[in-house]
Amino acid sequence: MTIYKQCSYFIAGIFSLLLSVSTSSALEPVKGDVVLQVSGNIAVTNTDDGKAVFDRAILMSLPATKIETETPWTDGVVKFEGVLLRDLMELLKATGQSLKATAINDYTVDIPVEDFLKYDVILAYKMNGNLMSVRDKGPLWVIYPWSDNPAIQTEIFHSRSIWQLNKISVK
Repeated sequence: MTIYKQCSYFIAGIFSLLLSVSTSSALEPVKGDVVLQVSGNIAVTNTDDGKAVFDRAILMSLPATKIETETPWTDGVVKFEGVLLRDLMELLKATGQSLKATAINDYTVDIPVEDFLKYDVILAYKMNGNLMSVRDKGPLWVIYPWSDNPAIQTEIFHSRSIWQLNKISVK
């Protein structure tokens, strides 16, 4: 094999690798109404200003997790469905120690990264099989698996369960 052929194979291989890296780190653009905006220390974005925005369709296209748990705000065991927070942060290649979560009414709370690394915390978009509306604490609600973990059935973890979530800043 000539040096020319070897170089052309090498260059084609590098180009293919670069193409796969750039396309694998892209997040598709939203087509519907934005329900979540993520900013801060993230490497994967889909806006010109370095944010990742999601409509319901994009969130629902990600692997879903179901949690059945009691909450202080609902009656009995409730079935929630949504995206694991750790999976979402991994998708965005987020780095940091905490998330500043903000609700539609500008209520904010800090969620330590260790919470969703240790527990299956989800960004729920469904409650009892139905998409959550603003009236039902939606469109997104941070849900902890309280019934499975008595150690997190405390006020501090309850306070981190922000509903009507629409923004996250990774710090």
